[in-house]
Amino acid sequence: MNTPNRIDIHTHVIPPFWGEALAEHGGDPSGWALPTWSPDAHLRFMDDNAIETSMLSLTAPSVTGWSPAERPGIARRVNEYTAGLVANHGPRFGNLATVPLPDVEAAAAEAVYSLDELHADGVVLLSNYDGMYLGDPALAPLWRVLDDRSAVVFVHPARPLAPLPGIPGPLVDYPFDTTRNAVHMVFNGVLTRYRNVKIILSHTGGFVPYSVLRFCELQPALQPEGPTADELLAQFRLFYFDTALSSGRYAFGSFAEFADPERILFGSDYPYASAAVSREFTRVLDEETGLTAEQAAAINSSNARRVFDRYR
Repeated sequence: MNTPNRIDIHTHVIPPFWGEALAEHGGDPSGWALPTWSPDAHLRFMDDNAIETSMLSLTAPSVTGWSPAERPGIARRVNEYTAGLVANHGPRFGNLATVPLPDVEAAAAEAVYSLDELHADGVVLLSNYDGMYLGDPALAPLWRVLDDRSAVVFVHPARPLAPLPGIPGPLVDYPFDTTRNAVHMVFNGVLTRYRNVKIILSHTGGFVPYSVLRFCELQPALQPEGPTADELLAQFRLFYFDTALSSGRYAFGSFAEFADPERILFGSDYPYASAAVSREFTRVLDEETGLTAEQAAAINSSNARRVFDRYR
């Protein structure tokens, strides 16, 4: 199956100044090596995989290794660098802006600047910041800014406080932390309080599709005065999901059964997933998941065109 107009919503930018300084600012605590990246190499990957547009985001650890005073400045540099790529390459690149959490005030200010002045396509948030998950009430000022702008929020996993020893974070800890964050957001009412925000979870939501009934049935037993199981399930289905590293018959069938089909978006995870790995997961999505032509078109492009204003 050849879909030449894919919109890849899970793909990463590595600004040279950020990559060069990362080691001096704690490196990547997940244990994953920093890949080689350039705009030209990224465009070649896109052409090889029938990708029309890549939504660029800064991955974990984002700017958390910089000092609190430095984070707003480095986040601004990342956002302006990515905005420059968008300006130079037209529709080939999009910009999901970085915010300097856990400083909520600075993060809200950077979201306003990026969305209003740089015309970013959305923002990227990590699943946790030093153990603070995105359902924390302290983040309300940021969520209000995002809700007021009907923003797209791409949630990328981060290293949990208690990682699995000896195993790089992206293998197991990242889908685990995505799941923890999704539960935290639903149980704290983020998806009902900020209904204008479109929240995308990476990697088909981690383990959410497979354990969602467990979460939804047990929580009302603990808090009978809260939402019912059906109400909680409806909230989990308000998330959007990307397919990065998650296609294949073992997992995709149950995911597709759970997720709203209009909220499934194509993702590759390039370059942190190598070109070869990304290409294989894309092949599996195309050839082994049993998608109809209509389903494939929705996942590859038309769903994303409804989510991102610039591509409607």
